[in-house]
Amino acid sequence: MTGTPIYFNRDISWLSFNARVLDEAAKVSVPLMERIRFLSIYSSNLDEFYRVRIPALLAVQKNAANKKDTEAQNEITDILNDIQNTIQRQQEFFGKIFLGQIQPLLAENNIELIVNKAVPEIIRPHITAYFFTQVLAFLQPVFISTGANFFPENNRLYMAVILEKNGVEQLAIINIPSVSLPRFYTVFEAGRQYVVFLDDIINENLQDIFPTHAIKGAYNFKVTRDAELFLDEDYEGDIAELIERQLSKRDLGFAARFLYQPGIPLRIFHTLVSAFRLNEGTLMQGGNYHNLKDLAQLPLNIPALCYDKWPAIDVLVDKETLLLRQIEQQDIIVHTPYQTYNTVLRFFNEASINEDVREIYVTLYRIADDSKIANALISAAKNGKKVTVFVELKARFDEGNNIRWSKLMKAAGIQIVYSIPSLKVHAKVALVKKEENGRLKYSGLLATGNFNESTARFYTDHILFTSHKEMLRELELIFIMLLQRKKRPAFDNIHLQHLLVARVNMQERFLQLIDREISFAKSGIPAEIIIKLNNLEERVLIDKLYEASKAGVKIRLIVRSICCIVPGISGLSENITVTRIVDRYLEHGRLFIFNNNGDKEIFIGSADWMNRNIYHRVEVCFPIYDTTIKNELLKITYLQLNDNAQAVTINSELMNVPVSGNAPPLCSQKAIYDLLSNNSSKEEIFSEKQISADHSS
Repeated sequence: MTGTPIYFNRDISWLSFNARVLDEAAKVSVPLMERIRFLSIYSSNLDEFYRVRIPALLAVQKNAANKKDTEAQNEITDILNDIQNTIQRQQEFFGKIFLGQIQPLLAENNIELIVNKAVPEIIRPHITAYFFTQVLAFLQPVFISTGANFFPENNRLYMAVILEKNGVEQLAIINIPSVSLPRFYTVFEAGRQYVVFLDDIINENLQDIFPTHAIKGAYNFKVTRDAELFLDEDYEGDIAELIERQLSKRDLGFAARFLYQPGIPLRIFHTLVSAFRLNEGTLMQGGNYHNLKDLAQLPLNIPALCYDKWPAIDVLVDKETLLLRQIEQQDIIVHTPYQTYNTVLRFFNEASINEDVREIYVTLYRIADDSKIANALISAAKNGKKVTVFVELKARFDEGNNIRWSKLMKAAGIQIVYSIPSLKVHAKVALVKKEENGRLKYSGLLATGNFNESTARFYTDHILFTSHKEMLRELELIFIMLLQRKKRPAFDNIHLQHLLVARVNMQERFLQLIDREISFAKSGIPAEIIIKLNNLEERVLIDKLYEASKAGVKIRLIVRSICCIVPGISGLSENITVTRIVDRYLEHGRLFIFNNNGDKEIFIGSADWMNRNIYHRVEVCFPIYDTTIKNELLKITYLQLNDNAQAVTINSELMNVPVSGNAPPLCSQKAIYDLLSNNSSKEEIFSEKQISADHSS
């Protein structure tokens, strides 16, 4: 084990996840439009990586330099070099997929995507007309020299144009207005659909922008800027006002990346780097086109080149009885997006109008742009209910939308509570209090994902509806804690028996549950842990899993993106396997299964095992007590563990390794959809052995 790293670097690990997204774009078995979508997702992910992680790493590097810590400087420099080399390889693979596979396949479908070549003569009149009638109004050319006052905004597209007049070279910058206009313009001509980048429409008409100059060259570039909001953790004023001020500065932040087109003359390159003060960021050569997340906007409508539709399944058998009444009779679970999110909307809608409902409490982390849930809460307040909403304003890239909705809800009479700057409320919970015949009745909604009907269409999550009295009393305590807006929860004298709450008892309880499996293993009793997460980083919990592995506990992890645990190390983690699933839906649910000598305990909830989740957020995980729901979750989980079509395993070298074997292909997302479509299976009790038998048949 000497010399073998026992933790993967979190950023390199995340890049391996984005490589897996890119692999999906390369699959010939994936419908063409979906392959384009995966290219878009890859590009969007990478932009966020440069906005969030690269600035953090550069700050660490600068801090090490200030302290003259040579060892730390060398370590972070090695990581940054590894990151840049990894991304460069991925970008080259991206280009091969896009130009070598996607473009020719589009051509086979009578779609000519114009890339790296002149606009065909047959559509030039259309392009010229579009330029003069639509594009020209948005162009703002600026002549520039070193030290000129020009500021490239975050992730906006620009073109550096080299001009000559009377033997004198000049440099101009033109904005490519892809925010104001569609990135692509399409023309139908002679039985074909032509699709042209906005960049090329401008390039084709440069002479009309600079009629008295000779055009000597034009090169696209963009600058990606730090997305961090700097909030004083002791700030006691209006945090919404503070964040609004910070948001206005976000796109003016530190330049983390300068991405430029190949072939740009060295003198022009240095002029831009100097003029925009880009020396401290990452200088990276890209392709001729940037912001390829815009590929998701391609104006193509060809259902045959997309995934087959999976209509969302209705959960409720009894649609006439009030949902709040049904929850009193039994727990209900919804698995989105396989099952309809309408059940969640119905929960809030019923609560808003039900005359017996007195109070509603809910946490909102990312609110949908046109949120029906927020509208239901506004109606509830106007209908005389006491409504308390905990809005997390620090949900990155959703801050502005959350502030907008907070103001609307507050104006309607809702009590709006924000978390303090140093603490995020990431829990996804809601509580409804009814009064019937003088008695209070509680109904709760606890979830692994945000109360957001937009993301629910493609995020896989689990949403539990329950009236479990003791659990919901504990949930009420959580809301009381949140009302205090304190850095440390005031739970010193409270013992939580059901809920696992970060910064209160979550880490301790998970460690105890792992210790119990270790104890079983040491006693010769079969011991197993199955955990599904988005991200796994926190080292106290990782070390405990290593300890369990050494004791003989079988540990099976499903980790979508960041994974810092290293499987397969002899004497440390040979009993640990890690699976990663990338498919049409984004795997998002968090789930924890402990074998417990055959009497399995299952928890689901909002918390990944990241430092931020364990130490700096309010998270809630919760037990599943209903036998039918437990077995349904087990069935779903075992299908994912048996996935050999969309799953890969992560090996000790951090490589995505396709699942091998002779079993018939099993795509877990399709199998889960089929399972949930078959209502009769809900009453069955499944074992992993049965599932394996089902698969082999």
